[in-house]
Amino acid sequence: MASLRTWLRGAALGAAALAALSLPGAARAQDTIKVGILHSLSGTMAISETTLKDVMLMLIDEQNRKGGLLGKKLEPVVVDPASNWPLFAEKARELLSVDKVAAVFGCWTSVSRKSVLPVFEELDGILFYPVQYEGEESSRNVFYTGAAPNQQAIPAVDYLMNEEGVKRWVLAGTDYVYPRTTNKILEAYLKTKGVADADIMINYTPFGHSDWQNIVAQIKKFGSAGKKTAVVSTINGDANVPFYKELGNQGIKATDIPVVAFSVGEEELAGIDTKPLIGHLAAWNYFESVDVPSNKAFIDEWHGFTKKPNRTTNDPMEAHYIGFNMWVKAVEKAGTTQPDKVIDAMIGVTVPNLTGGYAAMMPNHHITKPVLIGEVQGDGQFNVVWQTPGTVVAQEWSPYLEGSRDLIADWRKPLSCGNFNVKTGKCGGASK
Repeated sequence: MASLRTWLRGAALGAAALAALSLPGAARAQDTIKVGILHSLSGTMAISETTLKDVMLMLIDEQNRKGGLLGKKLEPVVVDPASNWPLFAEKARELLSVDKVAAVFGCWTSVSRKSVLPVFEELDGILFYPVQYEGEESSRNVFYTGAAPNQQAIPAVDYLMNEEGVKRWVLAGTDYVYPRTTNKILEAYLKTKGVADADIMINYTPFGHSDWQNIVAQIKKFGSAGKKTAVVSTINGDANVPFYKELGNQGIKATDIPVVAFSVGEEELAGIDTKPLIGHLAAWNYFESVDVPSNKAFIDEWHGFTKKPNRTTNDPMEAHYIGFNMWVKAVEKAGTTQPDKVIDAMIGVTVPNLTGGYAAMMPNHHITKPVLIGEVQGDGQFNVVWQTPGTVVAQEWSPYLEGSRDLIADWRKPLSCGNFNVKTGKCGGASK
């Protein structure tokens, strides 16, 4: 009997010891909400994505200083997919299935987003995607806080056509899905405006491309036909630096052949010689130079957090700012981080943007955005030369493509469809 009591006492003590050992981890798991950050911190896209990791850390820190979320502290989980598109999917799966994050903020290129999309749909995760993209997609598990083509590319072409009198078009991009699909849309759009095939030149180069001499020479020759010519650039990452440098080497000025870029912002201009870029353009939904109180407060906080008073802000940072604040508001509205409930709660959420207005999450999982055209200045900032009078609602499916013009996305019940065909009355699935 004594031996049984001894054994029972030992078993109880052992169980208590195991429980005590497990308490700190269990308490941490219960007391924190994990937030995934999926951005390249190395490789060709690190020039653009590292800043997005840093702004997410700032936003999470700020929210924790406000008291966290649902009474819990937010815990960032940072991974580096290293500009390796298949690795994005592996890291996304790790964040969702191992780290059990409540939401993920990440990706830059469309090929990285396409890589992770099946993972988020399979595991019912939530991705906030902060960069302009080609459209032609609407997933229940993704919130697109960057621009769709009608919130960036189409207005930029309209500006060049109407304000600069451009007649010939060079569509230059990095060779992957975003530039190819965007240029397909732009080519179709230009033709609706009466632009002939002979007045459209299309060129693609690989990621990290550095030898631009021949391509720039071709652009220069194309622009010598007596018609005003412009370059619409979907060149991504560090290839932009030698591209603009070669324009300068061959004497191409913005007054001769202006370039409007969709992936060059303040971060890409920081630390490089901007002389070859002065007068060239970028189309975004935010610029650091926008002079409103909310943007000034954001910039001050950014400088304080990074302890670098000259560090720039940019458009995808604003997209994360909007997306994160929307997620916080939706979680509070739902009273839980459970994905299905948060996804439903996101639609209709409205938060301030950094240009003096508001962003609303629409039923197609895209946000409303103003469109701004900025001209590169000598200090690496942009002077806003044109902007829409209000915000623009995203067209997730292009009205200029044959297979898309009859599709809409509406994730509200009972439709809950990402590509509903308004002619056939049928849903084609969650994403294309």
